[in-house]
Amino acid sequence: MMRSFIHEDFLLHSNEAQRLFHEFARAEPIYDYHNHLSPDLIARNHTFGDLTEIWLEGDHYKWRAMRANGIDERLLTGNASPREKFQVWAETVPHTLRNPLYHWTALELQRYFGISRPLGPDSADEIWEAANARLPELSTQDILRQQNVAVACTTDDPADSLDTHIAIRATNLRTRVYPTFRPDKAYALHDPAAYRAYCEKLSATAGMAVTSFDELLTALEKRHADFHAVGGRISDHGLETALANPCSLAAARGIFAKVLDGQPVSAEEQAGFGALLMLEFGRWDAKRGWTKQLHLGAVRNNNERMFRQLGPDTGFDSIGDFRQGPALTQYLSSLAATNELPKVVVYNLNPSDNYMLATLMGNFQDGTLPGKLQFGTGWWFLDQKEAMEWQMNALSNLGLISRFVGMLTDSRSFMSFPRHEYFRRILCNLLGAEMARGELPNDMELIGDLVRRICFANARDYFGLELDPTYAG
Repeated sequence: MMRSFIHEDFLLHSNEAQRLFHEFARAEPIYDYHNHLSPDLIARNHTFGDLTEIWLEGDHYKWRAMRANGIDERLLTGNASPREKFQVWAETVPHTLRNPLYHWTALELQRYFGISRPLGPDSADEIWEAANARLPELSTQDILRQQNVAVACTTDDPADSLDTHIAIRATNLRTRVYPTFRPDKAYALHDPAAYRAYCEKLSATAGMAVTSFDELLTALEKRHADFHAVGGRISDHGLETALANPCSLAAARGIFAKVLDGQPVSAEEQAGFGALLMLEFGRWDAKRGWTKQLHLGAVRNNNERMFRQLGPDTGFDSIGDFRQGPALTQYLSSLAATNELPKVVVYNLNPSDNYMLATLMGNFQDGTLPGKLQFGTGWWFLDQKEAMEWQMNALSNLGLISRFVGMLTDSRSFMSFPRHEYFRRILCNLLGAEMARGELPNDMELIGDLVRRICFANARDYFGLELDPTYAG
């Protein structure tokens, strides 16, 4: 029987890399400061019914690969049975060689189920039965314990209830699960009917009317304070480019009134409205000592027919080719001018912008905090070996990788935590190779301490979230 190629020294191509990983990286807890996990599933300690539910549902990475392999949509997002959906994934996996999905699949089968046989059409029955037999031992909270997750920050709209987060804190779970304030819908004005419905939902959650722009600001700020009260200290925004040319307050009031009246607004009006809100959000983050995350550069929902059929986040997004520098500089500079620039992590989706953005972060370091401005890890299409090395090389050459807050999953799947191990192996191999070549000191304690900090301690110290005492350091 063929065994997996994932062995203890996978991706570690020097003795130095192996020592760095096994002695300094492997045992570090996971600080997953950005993901899209369901807090409701964590609060209910949900147990998954089968391997398809835990592994394939909502996973647009896998859906994209299966579509590229000629699999009919019914077997991905349609009404096919869970076993049928798993079978076509098993048939696709051998075709994902050199795609990170091949590595992730092997790592996840080993780390969650102890399965070392490669997944393919011939092993599908055996793996389906073996993994499903283990699933009763892998509730959502069990997974967080098993994977040694110290922190998991979900992604939450201001209009979402925080009751599930409160319920999680009432359990004996060592993992601290916190909400992240993601107000993208607050400036999504392109569909007046949907925006009106959003304001009604926000009104109910905030416990106040939201019928004017001033009330919108008050409700959002109230929710920002509510997130803070349950321990949240991070905000997040998914943008094509930074929004940096705010309209006037009077104009924002008029734009809001138009949208609530069902009238369309121009792209320029939408951008100015969003930019005004983004300045307010930045000020709130600075006032409360939060960290702002900016995920820049995705072009979403490119396939109009499939968007109408399936909705967003179903695998039809791509890397954008936007000019990022001027708007981001203007946005950060506007906040810095009034001493209201919070901690910021910027995630870049187009690798051609790596050097520009890595240098741009350096323009706003102000000496108040190590690594206050972070050039974030490779995300989405760039959370694979080559692109993570690109990001770390750009950061090393142009900033301080010693202050880097490391990896995150950015995933909806409870099966994704081995991506932290994947990152750590790549990090250790990068540093170990330079030690072996004499480009870094052959000082295991010096470089090992760097590894430990990037894996966990830097994020722990940077984000300032309350941890269980066993992880507090």
